[in-house]
Amino acid sequence: MTTNGWLQIAFYFAVLALLTKPMGAYLRRVYDGTFQWLRPVERLFYRAAGVDPAESQPWTTYAAGMLAFSAVSMLFTYAGLRLQHLLPLNPAGLPAVADRQAFETAASFTTNTNWQSYAGEATMSYLSQMLQLAFHNFVSAAVGMGVAMALVRGIAGHTGGKVGNFWADLVRGTLYVLLPLSLVLALVLVQQGVIQNFDPYAHVKTLEGADQVIAMGPVASQEAIKQLGTNGGGFFNANAAHPFENPTPFTNFLSMLAILVIPDGLVWAFGDMVGNRRHGWTIWAAMTVLLLLGVGTAYWAEGRGNPIHAERGVAVVPTAFQPGGNMEGKEVRFGLANSALYATVTTAASCGAVNSMHDSFTPLGGLVPLVNMQLGEVIFGGVGAGLYGALVMVVLTVFLAGLMVGRTPMYLGKRLRSREVQAVMVYVLAFPAVVLPLTALSALVGPGLAGLNNGGPHGLSEILYAFTSTAANNGSAFAGLTGSTYWYNTLFGIATLAGRFVLIVPVLALAGFLGEQKAAATDAGTFPVSGVLFATLLIGVIVIVGALTYFPALALGPVAEHFVMQAGGLF
Repeated sequence: MTTNGWLQIAFYFAVLALLTKPMGAYLRRVYDGTFQWLRPVERLFYRAAGVDPAESQPWTTYAAGMLAFSAVSMLFTYAGLRLQHLLPLNPAGLPAVADRQAFETAASFTTNTNWQSYAGEATMSYLSQMLQLAFHNFVSAAVGMGVAMALVRGIAGHTGGKVGNFWADLVRGTLYVLLPLSLVLALVLVQQGVIQNFDPYAHVKTLEGADQVIAMGPVASQEAIKQLGTNGGGFFNANAAHPFENPTPFTNFLSMLAILVIPDGLVWAFGDMVGNRRHGWTIWAAMTVLLLLGVGTAYWAEGRGNPIHAERGVAVVPTAFQPGGNMEGKEVRFGLANSALYATVTTAASCGAVNSMHDSFTPLGGLVPLVNMQLGEVIFGGVGAGLYGALVMVVLTVFLAGLMVGRTPMYLGKRLRSREVQAVMVYVLAFPAVVLPLTALSALVGPGLAGLNNGGPHGLSEILYAFTSTAANNGSAFAGLTGSTYWYNTLFGIATLAGRFVLIVPVLALAGFLGEQKAAATDAGTFPVSGVLFATLLIGVIVIVGALTYFPALALGPVAEHFVMQAGGLF
């Protein structure tokens, strides 16, 4: 750890904080229909689809539209990948994507997960990258933002159970937010050296005289939306450690900023839309504290490194650590601080982009991205998904506070009755109900164990991380698990679908239930949802729920590995 490293981390947080209000104000105006500058284009989409954007839908209709759109677009992607060898823009002559991998990939990109069990440059044609994958990078992110806005509308007013128009939210999120921001970011990335072309792969001779193939392609356009939409994935197998994807420290900084700038702004937009900016800032503060704790822990752990690699002649004891910290699996251009920060940011959001290999982190360093996802990715989280996940935890916190003081819990004037709490509990329980059984099953059967490259606690961490990442719609990996098998392709595809849609439906139900109520007047006995007390309580609920759910598994994985490492053991 160095002073320079801490200053870089502090600078990132300062810039993110400065962008919160401007981005939030912009998002507020997008979703309340204030912006008119692209209205002629917007109307073309509505006319083609036969949609009236002014028609607000009940939560059931909104959910049905979202599910139908996702199902059809997933089938379209699956067909395109299976027919890749027959389609144009395939200069490398890549074959059709295998059925199991096409299913997993279609499910993964439809759900904003972007988990990849393949090397992009050796599997996907230019057309597949642009049409099948980048298409979902835009629309899956727009779906998440739309669901978040539906919940905000339910909380903010008396809507008669109606939560907005799914098709209008989808179009506006894509047209006004993701497309213009991606265009600007892509141009900046090209200026910095990210490639953007349709050239055939380059065949060159190395200085030693060996033949080498250098992949080309439309990379900058993919990079921009993969970060802004918190999609993750990579055009190349090396992801954001590849110099064609992430060539400079400036592009690395922009990538991290792009991952959180929309989720960050959505929190402010929420506070403004419900007429309680202090409450919005309170949620923002809780998220920021959790993010700072994660970054600090990861940087501290990686800065200490592994005591097994302590200086020669120094005994292997907990006070002797690796000089210079743990640089294994990290790009030397970015170093420890930016690797730890990137790993924390990308798993705080539901973004699978990585500029270092999490499998090579120390046990406690690797614990941070794992825990970030297991907390529900509510630390800003993915675009839309982070906000609605955080609001579910806010509702749970208010409910628990009401139980403690013996009053009927009320949230911003809305009573939390049995069905609202039931929707919250379905959301809270569904995620671990996917992660833990699939992890346990894969740790017991031959096809699951066959994918491991490491044994012991680290091997368990690899399996646990994979299912956590897919069910959390994150997409990053420990990279030590061979996931390109029928077993894992199938289960990962199922995990991504369950982790997305089984959670979205109760969120929309909660939006509808709250929207049916008129806001009641609050009094001195109403539990306050702003200030230090509520932020502390919210953090406590998030951490305790996560700890009670996942601590046994974590104790057998990264925690056990940490103590074994202190004793000089390796896996």
